[in-house]
Amino acid sequence: MEVIVVGGFLGSGKTTTIINMGKYLADKGKKVAIIVNEIGEIGIDGDVIKRFGFDTKEITSGCICCTLKVGLRATMSTLVKEYKPDIIMIEPTGIAFPNVIKTEVELMNLGEEVKVAPLVTLIDGSRFKHLMKEVKEFAMRQIIDAEILGINKVDLIEPIRIPILETSVQQLNPEAKVVLLSGKDTGERFEKFMQVVLPDIREAPKKIQETATAENTSSITGPQETEDSIKASGVGSYAAEFEIKEGGNLNTEEARKLTTELMNIIKGKVLELNPEFVGHIKLFLDNGTETVKQSVTIYNEEPQEDVIKSKDGAFPTFKILSAVSNVDKEALKDAVNSSVKETFEKKGINAHKTEHGHKHEGHAHNEHKHEGHIQRIGSIKGIKE
Repeated sequence: MEVIVVGGFLGSGKTTTIINMGKYLADKGKKVAIIVNEIGEIGIDGDVIKRFGFDTKEITSGCICCTLKVGLRATMSTLVKEYKPDIIMIEPTGIAFPNVIKTEVELMNLGEEVKVAPLVTLIDGSRFKHLMKEVKEFAMRQIIDAEILGINKVDLIEPIRIPILETSVQQLNPEAKVVLLSGKDTGERFEKFMQVVLPDIREAPKKIQETATAENTSSITGPQETEDSIKASGVGSYAAEFEIKEGGNLNTEEARKLTTELMNIIKGKVLELNPEFVGHIKLFLDNGTETVKQSVTIYNEEPQEDVIKSKDGAFPTFKILSAVSNVDKEALKDAVNSSVKETFEKKGINAHKTEHGHKHEGHAHNEHKHEGHIQRIGSIKGIKE
């Protein structure tokens, strides 16, 4: 079994890339499981991944490497013991230190047959100079720690600039393998990327030993964190979920117009807080039939839109995840909430915010017991045929 950690700053294209990695591996007959980590208590990327035929384990309310080690160990143990995948992919939040997560997995004693692949860090090539300006120290830490650096979104970069960017990234981490890719393109570049990440991918999957149990993993303390990656990133974050009670029977076109309008209002208020922000603002409006996702990753970007079929039995909901560089969390919270209230009231939509409190029971940790770290646990079936 291979474990792959795919890190990278907010908006680097991790979710799209992981979806395509999962499809690629499934096409080769591999059994895949995905662990998603989100900032805040509201999971968005896990929902998106599920729509593409994967079941995920989603860990929210913080960063795996800083606060959720027990949750990660329990999740890994469950996957290894009950599901026995060929590949586990871990998508950390964009403001995690991915190398700490990789080290944590290596210390779990999951069995001799479990191998941790080289650490992959994605870089949004189209925003590289802005990342170096807004979150330089944090982005540099992610780059320097990486073993494979994927320069993503090369389709958005002028061809003449690509070799210069590639050289610049390699100079920052001379030991890493640098690969060009576009998460949306699964052609030759993506094939090369996958061969760098998993050079033995054509080999038959190895059988996982049955000795990897919850007891094996929960007894491992893991490395002690000396810094909080969320704090170190300088990113303010806020997430919220709303259940739509009235006025939510929007068709897809109306949902697209609403989310575009709302995103532009939020973006305008965020620009007042930081005129050159980088990060990720994601809106997720489910009308019960289709889900409209809007996202912005930098101050000068127009909202990017995706429409995904809703899962069976879905009811109208709205989710937002915002994580923005050099912005106070409370100021961001006010900007988001006021924008949602203003837009929904104007459209005659009655929505109630869903509270996500923490429960405390389950896994022992420093004489306290915690549950609620894993907010959404799927049936762990991996790729659905």
